[in-house]
Amino acid sequence: MRVAYHRAMLYASTRGGAAPVGFEAALTSGLAGDGGLHVPAQWPELAPAARAGLAGRSHAGAALEILRPFAGGAFPDRELAAILDESYAAFSHPAVAPLAQIGEKSWLLELFHGPTLAFKDHALQVVGRMLDRALARRGERAAVLGATSGDTGSAAIHACRGRENLDVFVLHPQGRVSDVQRRQMTTVADSNVHNVAVDGTFDDCQALAKAMFADEALRRDAGLASANSINWARIAAQIVYYATSCAALGLPPRGVRYAVPTGNFGDAYAGYAAARLGFPIAGIVVATNRNDILARCLDSGAYRPQAARRTPSPSMDIQAASNFERLLFDLHDGDGARTGALMRRLAAEGGFALDAARRARAARLFAAAAVDDAATLAAIARVHAETGLVVDPHTAVGIAAARPGPPGIPTVHLATAHPAKFPGAVERAIGRPPEAPEALARLAELPERCDSLGRDPRALAAYIRARARRGR
Repeated sequence: MRVAYHRAMLYASTRGGAAPVGFEAALTSGLAGDGGLHVPAQWPELAPAARAGLAGRSHAGAALEILRPFAGGAFPDRELAAILDESYAAFSHPAVAPLAQIGEKSWLLELFHGPTLAFKDHALQVVGRMLDRALARRGERAAVLGATSGDTGSAAIHACRGRENLDVFVLHPQGRVSDVQRRQMTTVADSNVHNVAVDGTFDDCQALAKAMFADEALRRDAGLASANSINWARIAAQIVYYATSCAALGLPPRGVRYAVPTGNFGDAYAGYAAARLGFPIAGIVVATNRNDILARCLDSGAYRPQAARRTPSPSMDIQAASNFERLLFDLHDGDGARTGALMRRLAAEGGFALDAARRARAARLFAAAAVDDAATLAAIARVHAETGLVVDPHTAVGIAAARPGPPGIPTVHLATAHPAKFPGAVERAIGRPPEAPEALARLAELPERCDSLGRDPRALAAYIRARARRGR
């Protein structure tokens, strides 16, 4: 259902057991009270004239148009506009998210011009400022907690560092992120930044983070807020670059097809949300590496996590795609009880099956493909040979998965990270490492600061309690 914009925007839980909340509560709480994810209780509608008008606006102006209905009056227009202006001022390209043509009907959407050179900056620069302002109004502090497979952590740290009202705790899988990704986190010296290396995979980190949010006493005492895309505000902020790129291509009547490299499904779900707002999105290619749970589920219906495998695209080495729960909720017509039952089955039995009717509904917008390591490196080499451009291995997964699309429909490939963050994979593909921006080159000279923990939720809870400043 769509409704015209109104100020009392509410968010329901995907599991149906928590009362709807406003945007500020969804922003600051992360998970819903029943452990579900927040989704709009009713989708707002963006008028055709407003969608068409984005092509002539600045990126911040377009973002204001997109985020205003989702914020539902939690931030007055002037304050929201200031947040967006400040957020995008941190980007090095004047267009913020420029398009680069790589073929007759093929484009790269460059999402790596933010301070940590990855697409996560688009959301977290905004979310960090929103959290800081909301807490300042209340006279409170919060502990921002995030699990990262590489890029979310550094983006969250750089969005929250030095902010009086925020502490930030980031969990990363020890030895499973690139050296550049690790140093972008561990070389930040601000006292409100806490890096934790977990002896395990990203899925282990994500499970620990969810356990912390499920601990009601800890969530209250530390003021936990989420940096991961379980936080609805992150999804909302990622809708913006789908909207601006679609508008830049003229909102073609046959639509725009997007190739989205993804592990946790958040970026792909943001594209789905853009379609719900009325943007002509012809299809979304859910591109995975060998950790192919999303491709397997969309193709066969089997959602059953396996052991995560290392690949040249480590930020996608994920087997538990948290944001898929949001799509399940919509595929079941907003039935939280049925979605909750699937999540309980996943926890108790290790998986569930998506029936044919729901797969058919998903296939109206989504296609899925898994890409192996050799095809990933081959895509980097091919793009470089054909265009002279160098793409990172995650972007390459999307390019390889997209294959030729329907004739006459443009394909936009989300370029999710700067290639210099993954020099080893790029060198294997084209015979030389990519040029590193000066800021990355300096990281090797800085001291690192990080604590190591196992996978014991009690140890992590004690670690957070000892360092969170809420109530002090």
